[in-house]
Amino acid sequence: MTDAPHLSNAETESDWATTTESAVLDAAIRLAPRFGWSDALAREAGAEVGLSAGDIELLLPNGARDLAALLSRRHDQAAMDALADVDASTLKIRERIARSVSARLEAAAADLEASKRCAGFLALPTNADLGLSLAWEAADRLWRWSGDTATDWNHYSKRTILSGILVPALTMRLFDGKEPADAFVARRIENVMTFEKWKAGKDFEAPLRRFTDMLGRLRYPA
Repeated sequence: MTDAPHLSNAETESDWATTTESAVLDAAIRLAPRFGWSDALAREAGAEVGLSAGDIELLLPNGARDLAALLSRRHDQAAMDALADVDASTLKIRERIARSVSARLEAAAADLEASKRCAGFLALPTNADLGLSLAWEAADRLWRWSGDTATDWNHYSKRTILSGILVPALTMRLFDGKEPADAFVARRIENVMTFEKWKAGKDFEAPLRRFTDMLGRLRYPA
């Protein structure tokens, strides 16, 4: 008879955190229309699943900000799950972007009321840093699904541009509906394609190389 694998304390704590975060987020999604996206929501959601005040503080030290990150990452994963059966290599790049962005918008719309309140929370100046960071994470996962393997400056420019599409598109999807959001995304993708054509063949690292060469000549004159 094979002994059951032994779990370390760290693994046990990690499993508890993951399972409990999911349960608290489920409760928060249900309670968001009543409490808004707030620290009060974090406390109420934690209490609903039986957590003490100390456990809630341990699990969500940043309260509503931590809840917002959990919701965004759940929607990122839901988008990836929806795209799992799609072979991105069979699509043109504009189709890949459109398909992936649509999947991400619909994932958020599935929790419509909670997503609206979370979006309002992230729009506050004090939470803008978190909103941008989460948009970057989402854009990164969508680009990776689309087959992007860039590691140079293109890695950052692509994610910056897609983040700039995701944030307003998500707002439109949540508050105005699917059709306006889809039309907005289609227009912006056309802008992305125009940018991609413009930068093709351009050597954006040339100024850095020239600067490095100059420093080398100063340090090691001929």
